[in-house]
Amino acid sequence: MEDDKNENARDEEEEELADESIEMIFKDKKVPTWQSQLTFRAFAVSLVLGVLFSFIVMKLNLTSGIIPSLNVSAGLLGFFFVKTWTGFLGKTGMLKQPFTRQENTVIQTCVVATSGIAFSGGFGSYLFGMSEVIAKQSAEKDASQDFKNPSLGWMIAFLFIVSFIGLFSVVPLRKIMIIDFKLIYPSGTATAHLINSFHTPQGAKLAKKQVKALGKFFSFSFLWGFFQWFFTAADGCGFASFPTFGLKAYENKFYFDFSATYVGVGMICPYIINVSLLIGAILSWGIMWPLIENRKGDWYPQDLSPSSLHGIQGYRVFIAIAVILGDGIYNFFKVLGRTIIGLSHQLQNKNIETVLPITDQTSSFDKKSNVSFDDQCRTQLFLKDQIPTWLAISGYVIIAAISTAILPQIFPQLEWYYVLVIYIFAPALAFCNAYGCGLTDWSLASTYGKLAIFTIGAWAGKSHGGVLAGLAACGVMMNIVSTASDLMQDFKTGYMTLASPRSMFVSQVIGTAMGCVISPCVFWLFYQAFDLGTTGSQYPAPFALVYRNMAILGVEGFSTLPKNCLTLCYVFFAGAMIINMIKDITPKKWAKFIPLPMAMAIPFYLGSYFAIDMCVGSLILFVWEKLNKKHASAFGPAVASGLICGDGIWTLPSSILALAGIKPPICMKFLSRGTNDKVDAFLTS
Repeated sequence: MEDDKNENARDEEEEELADESIEMIFKDKKVPTWQSQLTFRAFAVSLVLGVLFSFIVMKLNLTSGIIPSLNVSAGLLGFFFVKTWTGFLGKTGMLKQPFTRQENTVIQTCVVATSGIAFSGGFGSYLFGMSEVIAKQSAEKDASQDFKNPSLGWMIAFLFIVSFIGLFSVVPLRKIMIIDFKLIYPSGTATAHLINSFHTPQGAKLAKKQVKALGKFFSFSFLWGFFQWFFTAADGCGFASFPTFGLKAYENKFYFDFSATYVGVGMICPYIINVSLLIGAILSWGIMWPLIENRKGDWYPQDLSPSSLHGIQGYRVFIAIAVILGDGIYNFFKVLGRTIIGLSHQLQNKNIETVLPITDQTSSFDKKSNVSFDDQCRTQLFLKDQIPTWLAISGYVIIAAISTAILPQIFPQLEWYYVLVIYIFAPALAFCNAYGCGLTDWSLASTYGKLAIFTIGAWAGKSHGGVLAGLAACGVMMNIVSTASDLMQDFKTGYMTLASPRSMFVSQVIGTAMGCVISPCVFWLFYQAFDLGTTGSQYPAPFALVYRNMAILGVEGFSTLPKNCLTLCYVFFAGAMIINMIKDITPKKWAKFIPLPMAMAIPFYLGSYFAIDMCVGSLILFVWEKLNKKHASAFGPAVASGLICGDGIWTLPSSILALAGIKPPICMKFLSRGTNDKVDAFLTS
């Protein structure tokens, strides 16, 4: 009993101390050198987790395109694996180096960099949008030659060429962003707090419980995916096609498809995103599309297939594009405006005294200083291991030169001078994205990519392969601005955990290199095993068609749109901007109830089934928080991560089974009573 009281007292004392200063807890622990932070075990664990998260991100990419932050899962699983590793070696007396929060940060950085390529690589958007499968579904008048099918060789080469240059574009600005401007980078800060908490005695206990919860729901999710597989012998079979709200609602995409992945995603995403998805689904599939379908024969020919972009599918895709562009352009100028205002304010009010000199780590804390003990320690370590500016500049120039020479060999439609122009403007755009991300936690990588689609596509023109040129340019731009903001987030995490900028940079480079190989291989497995990109299939890759049609609009203009579609696009484009404007000028207590246009647009094309899954996840978390808010806050992310990881990793054995020609034995399908009577009569005849 006495020991328990002493332990509780120590925990309370630690909590009070943590509120005042994180670094005071770790003041007796020596910070390892940047080389010591880069361990073999860290990269071995990163490789395993990188493969796991690449499967998860790829599945999300090819289903709905909604990808939540996986930083918490990466940090938690990294802590668990290495802690288990060091615990075993400690018992055998073979442990030479203890596990530190700096090494934990290296793992988290490497894993997120690896899985990030699965998103920025465009496997569910611009890259797959080049394929023949998507070209045949597009609104292009003659797409017989304007495509490039996926191939493992050119995809890996392309990613290696374009994925590293963004890392060099913002390295010289790390001190300005993190120390001088003190940008928040909310995701990076939250991840740092999480990693710091893991390495306190009390935090380690909670982390073990969180990992246990994650493991339980990982097992449940994996086994649930395995169980569902037995009932999916053909398209439209299984629990994923369960008409939860009736057959008529099912025809209009309103049903719960029992996806553990999207229930987990719903538990992670904010409530307003999930509600926005549901509102968008009701507005489109519940109201607009049935009304437009009643105009069949007037607005579009009756004999068109449901998947033709000259019919109802055209309204779904192009109105969704209008909302996405309206939301993206509004937020682009909003973040750009904030960036310019914030930057000018910082430059006008820059206080040189806040930039600390490099001092010995053992220097005493000056109590008269306005800078906290935490900031003193962090700044001193952050400035200690410099990354030479000449390395960043020369790295950018060399990679840009190589890329300018090689990319036209991969994509003949993308002329060398298009690439050169992109690389001239890219550092400024990368800075804007990294700065805006530090203020708002909002990366506009896809918006910059769409900007490249329209500018380069229109420049190239239809006769010179403008569609493929625009999509390839989108890939170049997205990779630059995405990796730049990711690196700055990692620098912020490293700053708050005393991880060296050098170890962060090296970890990001190694993680990116892993991703350039792992992500194409994972996509290739999906591509060979499943029917990708087809409307109504298990993996429809909705944004691939959206991105291709954006490129077509940039090259051909609006001549391909069905009747009255352009008018509706104007209305929804303006509506997206107006909703965003109202949200920004409304007081915060009311603004949080206004839906997000970008989220509302996603179900326009896909349907509401995944939105219903995500709302179920939100409902579970809401009820949990009402019953026990502290418990829900501690274990909600772990439970959600378990659901996502288990179902995500099931795609590996399911794709292997598909490649081996092993099909599920049962088809569970639901028919109306009239159809069932006809089937029974046919079978008995």
